[in-house]
Amino acid sequence: MQLLLIRHGQSAGNAAERIQGWNDEPLTDAGRTQALALARRLQREHNVRAIYASPLLRARETAEVIADVLCLHVTFDERLKEHDIGVVTGLSFKEVQARYPEMAKHWQESPWHMPVPGSEDNGAFRRRVMAPMDEIVSRHQEDDTVAVVSHGGALGTFLAGLLELDLRKRNPWMLGNASLSVVVLGGVRPRIALLNDTCHLNHLHD
Repeated sequence: MQLLLIRHGQSAGNAAERIQGWNDEPLTDAGRTQALALARRLQREHNVRAIYASPLLRARETAEVIADVLCLHVTFDERLKEHDIGVVTGLSFKEVQARYPEMAKHWQESPWHMPVPGSEDNGAFRRRVMAPMDEIVSRHQEDDTVAVVSHGGALGTFLAGLLELDLRKRNPWMLGNASLSVVVLGGVRPRIALLNDTCHLNHLHD
């Protein structure tokens, strides 16, 4: 079974360099173009049987663009939402540096997580995301290809959980807007066949 892990296209928050969390912001025009480019790639390369998505607007709109091209229905799941990041929601990093200088310094210098006041516990976040992913896998056949449209933090914590990485450390990867990662399930253990691939966006910068 193949899980296609898709981060949403560029949102208004991304364009403004804000930390989004549960802020519900739409795609920019560039984000919609990115989503369409990815949808066309999926149409060429994968026989996608189902699409699941976070209901936050930036993921919802990305999933709907893909679903329209692939003629599929989207199933939304609240548990696929991004990490609730508490008091830094909606702030730029400069604003975090001004209001919470010690936290900003830790983010830049340490691989270890620092709890953010008011944020969702990292363990609870991982469990929240892993649960629907496990259900999605159990719902489909071994040879199915399923797309999940979500967020950088949510997809990152799923991959970290799959690989049993230390919860206390920050993930060692970044996932770009409209990126595609592919996990192959079956055999001795899951395999990451593709990570943060954005080659379908290359022509957009020509």
